[in-house]
Amino acid sequence: MYKRCLILGGKGFVGSHLVEALLSSGFSVRVFDRADAETLIAPERCSKVEFIEGDFADPISVAVALKGCDICFHLISTSIPKTSNESPAYDLQSNVLSTINLLEQVRGTGLKKIVFLSSGGTVYGIPKYLPIDELHPTDPLCSYGISKLTIEKYLDLYRLLYGIDYVVLRISNLYGERQRLIAAQGAAAVFLGKALKGEKVTIWGDGSVARDYIYIADVIDSLIAVMNYFGKERIFNVGSGVARTLLELIEVIESVAGRKVDLEFKPSRTFDVPVNSLDIRRAMGELGWAPKVGMQEGLTRMKSWVEAHGKLRS
Repeated sequence: MYKRCLILGGKGFVGSHLVEALLSSGFSVRVFDRADAETLIAPERCSKVEFIEGDFADPISVAVALKGCDICFHLISTSIPKTSNESPAYDLQSNVLSTINLLEQVRGTGLKKIVFLSSGGTVYGIPKYLPIDELHPTDPLCSYGISKLTIEKYLDLYRLLYGIDYVVLRISNLYGERQRLIAAQGAAAVFLGKALKGEKVTIWGDGSVARDYIYIADVIDSLIAVMNYFGKERIFNVGSGVARTLLELIEVIESVAGRKVDLEFKPSRTFDVPVNSLDIRRAMGELGWAPKVGMQEGLTRMKSWVEAHGKLRS
């Protein structure tokens, strides 16, 4: 059984929620992140967390973080889909090579499992069929997706060579409390923030691009579920199983915000696949997991958090 959990990138949006879920379940938690990274973990929880600060690209720092841990949640990503094609070399260096260094450090330790957050929104590329299952061809349109997929392949290589166990969760489009409202990705959060401020929302294309949006609490449930999974499957799609167009997303946001949203349309982008809808039956069957929070409820919770924490002033 796992005792000490290491979260790489634990100060951030997903990591902070995972920290609190693991603490609530009675686990010891160690967070590895940059010294200058903003900590989103609730202040009252920080005293119960062991923090190790360092650079993910530094093998010595990573080795220190791994010492004595049973399971590692790899949440670190230094790029985003929108800008990753601008510097594929940086994407490769900072994500893929750093993860290989991590795997080298794991060899010979007592670590029992690595859980890697991959991207169900980018690794598949343009869908050949819908919904997209885990056996769908993988043809990413951006360096971000290629890096995620390459890391998946190296995880399996190190399993074959050195017996390092792993699970990959291919997450769809995340949203929820603590997500940045001003960012280059995360349409649900960015659009909600602009709607609440009464600002114009930019739509790339005609609004027909469709995505699978999943609430943060459901993703955290999937991360907890894989801790007790010892079956043969290595890769799981984690999403809502429902595709919503950008215009449909705007309709829900208008309902939650209680106001109409002013839209601005711009030319479509080459890295945006037309539709992404994940088949989540494997995760449901193997992990006993299922999404519980619908978009209306999830965005309502997010709106309440944003207002309670004064995020609209920032």
